[in-house]
Amino acid sequence: METVLSGIRPTGNLHLGNYFGALRNFVKMQTTNICYFFIADYHSLTTHPKPDNLQYNVRQVLIEYLAAGIDPEIATIYVQSDLPETAELYLLLNMNAYLGELERCATFKDKVRQQPNNVNAGLLTYPTLMAADILIHNADKVPVGKDQEAHLELTRTYAARFNRLYSVDYFKEPKAYNFDEELVKIPGLDGSIKMGKSEGNAIYLQDSPEVIRKKIMKAKTDEGPTSENQPKSQEITNLFSLMQHVSQPETFAHFEQVYNNCSIRYGDMKKQLAEDVIVFCEPIRERIIHLTGDDVYLDKVMREGADKARASGSKVLSDVRQIIGFKGHP
Repeated sequence: METVLSGIRPTGNLHLGNYFGALRNFVKMQTTNICYFFIADYHSLTTHPKPDNLQYNVRQVLIEYLAAGIDPEIATIYVQSDLPETAELYLLLNMNAYLGELERCATFKDKVRQQPNNVNAGLLTYPTLMAADILIHNADKVPVGKDQEAHLELTRTYAARFNRLYSVDYFKEPKAYNFDEELVKIPGLDGSIKMGKSEGNAIYLQDSPEVIRKKIMKAKTDEGPTSENQPKSQEITNLFSLMQHVSQPETFAHFEQVYNNCSIRYGDMKKQLAEDVIVFCEPIRERIIHLTGDDVYLDKVMREGADKARASGSKVLSDVRQIIGFKGHP
């Protein structure tokens, strides 16, 4: 079995885009791989969250991962800061990471433009910390989106550089994990092509039925088709795309038909879509509510996850220290 690692920043609640984009595939792959899922609280420090917000967000991400189907009895789910070996490996990798290659990262350039008054060292060395997250378990594969491919390539560079510098064949050069099925991109309710937190157009896994109805009924539409089989606008394409993933096939086919013959009523479509989203999300939402009140279980999951992560990470760090020349003292 191969080792697969994935992380998520604790910056807010998970939404349908997160679920269809990766979470459902994480649930599947945990049974066929050795999986580590971590909550990246170190990474979130680049935005200077308040302590109370950080603690709440970490716990909320844990709850929603578990509610979506991650099984801590099968996979390892842990909080990044509960594995201090990651921070030491980050330090060691930074000694062989060069300014030019870090400054060339597209995500760093974007952050410099977006937040010129907060260009901190953590942003610059973000790829090195990401590499430490991966290499601390000597992972074979990492599920990454397009925006993280350059970071994964740097991880491969750092692994190869370490091996070359110390004349060893220790670190694997991790590859991108390709899911068996194409990743689904869920569009926003505002007519944009992406559902996301920052865009303010998301349906969250923990949203109540009332909130879901309100959001979907406010979704953007157009004036309706004026000729048979008329191409759909982006706003209408988005509604049909969401319906395709949460509704029954016959429901989707019905609204396709009435759109194509120009008899569609968008209000009826949105009412049906809202109910179908509610049905889809309800089991996850109920699990979120249940887990939110079970502090004993959540503490147990985090404690056992940290123990399992340390068993892997401490071995790797010990090996790396020996290779570099830190022999330790009796």
